[in-house]
Amino acid sequence: MTSAPREPYRAHARTAHGACRECLRRSWLLSELSPVLDSLAPRRERLNASLALPDEALIAALGGRRRESLRARHAAFAPEPSEPGRGVEAICRHDPGYPRALRGDAAPWMLNIAGGAGARLTRLTAGPLVALLGSRRASDYGREMARTLARDLTASGVTVASTLTDGVGGAAQTGVQDAGGGGIAMLGGGLGVCPTRWRTLYGSLTARGCALSELPHACPGRRWGLPAGERIAVGLAGLAVVVEARETPHELGAAHTARALGRPLAVVPGRVTSPLSTGPHALLREGASPIRDAEDILELLYREPRPPIRAGGRVAERSLALEPDLRTIIDLVGSGADTPDRLVAAGAEPSELLHALTELELRGLLARGENGRYLPRHAF
Repeated sequence: MTSAPREPYRAHARTAHGACRECLRRSWLLSELSPVLDSLAPRRERLNASLALPDEALIAALGGRRRESLRARHAAFAPEPSEPGRGVEAICRHDPGYPRALRGDAAPWMLNIAGGAGARLTRLTAGPLVALLGSRRASDYGREMARTLARDLTASGVTVASTLTDGVGGAAQTGVQDAGGGGIAMLGGGLGVCPTRWRTLYGSLTARGCALSELPHACPGRRWGLPAGERIAVGLAGLAVVVEARETPHELGAAHTARALGRPLAVVPGRVTSPLSTGPHALLREGASPIRDAEDILELLYREPRPPIRAGGRVAERSLALEPDLRTIIDLVGSGADTPDRLVAAGAEPSELLHALTELELRGLLARGENGRYLPRHAF
């Protein structure tokens, strides 16, 4: 995607909503074309290409039988007098505060922002930023990895961007909150239609970070909204990291968008027997960088060794000193013996096992996943 020149802000009068009429009209047009854009959701290149079209070309390409009606309503568009939503501010591509990283043809024309509005978004995007990507049906291991990476990156001063979804995206934003920081989350629909199950996290997120959407406040994003949100996360980032994904065009779509935008790409390798590892392993074959933990990500960002990562008052180091029996348990869990029964079958001493697992949980080195399975929280 080539870069599009930005028009001077002075040529576009800002409305009471915070964005100019032209960009508000673009947001309205996307909401009107939402059912058609849904058909492009599985084909990321076509979706991004459509989102790069100017308004008239977009109406011609996707308007169908509604073309003439859409053209007439587009020409007569006037912003609604009501505000975009409580605590929400809009910023458009003509504003000098619009994120400089979002310059591609397929970048959103405007963003609705909840949480600190433009000033906070400017601060969060001024420094290093990593997009954490992956399956919405991630395993408990994938969610824990996303949460741990996000927590440690946030504690190291790196902004984390993701979609606010099940799986990797929601886990990443939870990790940001664990570290007491502010992240950036893209919603698939308007900011007024955040799913109920994400309301608590949304409230915490917008207290210190930002939630973003390019759609009107009450517009559902349907199927295409989340892939479109991923392109924003990738566009903002200096590095994109895929935690878990199946080797399908849909789940690797964000990674392909990152490559199209020229963003460096890294992946978390997984078990070769897991379907959720096939995507990262395919990307590894294509040249993506493998990462084990947040320290590896920092080295990719800065291209030099970084000091140990401080998270929750602890220092996360690969060579953390552990008693031999505790290290044995960590190694066994990492190799797949992730329940007490499996650990005993792999040779762990039954009389000491409960004490060891409890100790490792208290130290923050193991976490409890689904169905009582244990997960390592750091790579060693």
